[in-house]
Amino acid sequence: MTAPPTAEDVWVLHRTGQRCPGRRIGEVVAYDARLLPEYQVAGRPTVDRSFLLLDQGVQLTRPVAFEGAVEGWWYVDLVEVEPTEDGLVVRDLYVDFLVPPGADRYHVLDLDELADALCQGKITAAQCATVLGRTQRFIDRHLRASEKDSVGPPHRFPPADIAVLESLPCFFERSPGT
Repeated sequence: MTAPPTAEDVWVLHRTGQRCPGRRIGEVVAYDARLLPEYQVAGRPTVDRSFLLLDQGVQLTRPVAFEGAVEGWWYVDLVEVEPTEDGLVVRDLYVDFLVPPGADRYHVLDLDELADALCQGKITAAQCATVLGRTQRFIDRHLRASEKDSVGPPHRFPPADIAVLESLPCFFERSPGT
């Protein structure tokens, strides 16, 4: 019988400037980030848990501040992740998705921001091509039906790889390395 994979402590440098505690199992990282005051909703949690699928260049978050029609939806960012001495640096690659519970549909967001970034020289043509390829692979792997041209149910979303990390208590209760 194979031993379950062990979780490794990590730090993730969040776009807000926060150094966020997390755990890594294989190619999946989960980390917690405190919401900035302007994004907090009275009576709601103030920490979001995000998941990085390192081998896919994907970050998934179910924002605790989402209310109304989008409550419980997933926000998916296509990202680059760079390991550094201080932790994992996550860079947004502009293309995002909104995925509702059940993943029976999805919304692709910010393709215009990707185009603007390319035109303004913020990303290279190679980076743009990488993002577009990742976009299609994410859709095919996680959001489309399991058979090509099928109108059947989509693949399981969110990916099963995050389940163990999703169930862990808040990482701020015990920061990595302490």
